[in-house]
Amino acid sequence: MIYIHIPFCKSFCTYCGFYSEICHGDDTPEVHKFLSFLIEEIRRRRTSLEEARRSSPHTLYMGGGTPSVLRAEDVKTIVRALGYDDYEEFTIEVNPDDIVGKGEDYVKRLLDLGVNRVSMGLQSMDEGVLKWMNRRHSVDDSVKAYDILRTCGVGNVSLDLIFGISGLDDTVWEKSVRDVIALGPDHISAYQLSIEDESILRQYVEQGKYNEADEELCRRQYDFLCSELRGRGFRHYEISNFALPGREAVHNASYWRRLPYVGLGPGAHSFDGYRRLWNTSSLDWEIQQEILTEKEVREETIMLSLRTSEGISEDLLPDTGAKKRLLAEGALEQSDGRIRIPETHFFVSDDIIADLI
Repeated sequence: MIYIHIPFCKSFCTYCGFYSEICHGDDTPEVHKFLSFLIEEIRRRRTSLEEARRSSPHTLYMGGGTPSVLRAEDVKTIVRALGYDDYEEFTIEVNPDDIVGKGEDYVKRLLDLGVNRVSMGLQSMDEGVLKWMNRRHSVDDSVKAYDILRTCGVGNVSLDLIFGISGLDDTVWEKSVRDVIALGPDHISAYQLSIEDESILRQYVEQGKYNEADEELCRRQYDFLCSELRGRGFRHYEISNFALPGREAVHNASYWRRLPYVGLGPGAHSFDGYRRLWNTSSLDWEIQQEILTEKEVREETIMLSLRTSEGISEDLLPDTGAKKRLLAEGALEQSDGRIRIPETHFFVSDDIIADLI
């Protein structure tokens, strides 16, 4: 498993707190500097890359930031530096406006490089919401970009949505969900809006320009999403992720199983089974690390496993008073040697997991 963080965006979204640098063009000194550092990091960490490939699925995920701001030639440079061509899953994140602006030739070149899954950030199908989020694309761009991906032969498309925005009317949210489903994606990821420390939204909160949405609104919108996708044949395999049968994200699912992975680029994280490593957030990044304690490994295993529909082996969850109470309340269910949080309680999973650990 390999993750590469592409730290460039043409503008900052209101809600985003991830490390990124403004990039007004795809052939700039900053991009060249990044590529140079990245290729050097690939060289230095070759042993870790080989070890991860032996112990986890052969996947490559380019996230960001906005990977689609890069030229196809730059993506090719990265792929060649890695030196692998047998990825079970090769995902790249894109923005609709980049796909519309660069057109079919760009997408076809990505496919030629081995990309077989595209994750596109729509976030909403409402113009007003997109403007508030400071997204660069329009609803029309979303539809056009999706059509371009399918026309070019992208057989696995995932689309992102955001819910739980204060003041977001239920009818607007419900229309967005139905409009996204109507496009025909294989996978949908939906995230509740959170107030990230480094985001513009955090500034809005501090200035009194925004109040976080109440729990009732967030729960109502999440429940609608779950119900609507269930009725369309989607499998709710992780708290924020829904897939048609066989279209679950191989790369992301491996995170929840705590399999080793290597993260490359500024701000990227890695895991080798007992150490967490992360790169500092700058274009001349350095690597840092921590060794997990047995307690941290146990807590992390419980937390990640219970985020999924597969749950956790009952042998890994000791019989405590909290476990017995949660089973009796229906907040946990037990079958086939595993313990799971039922979908009806996914929304409050953080509270359930906190009770257990």
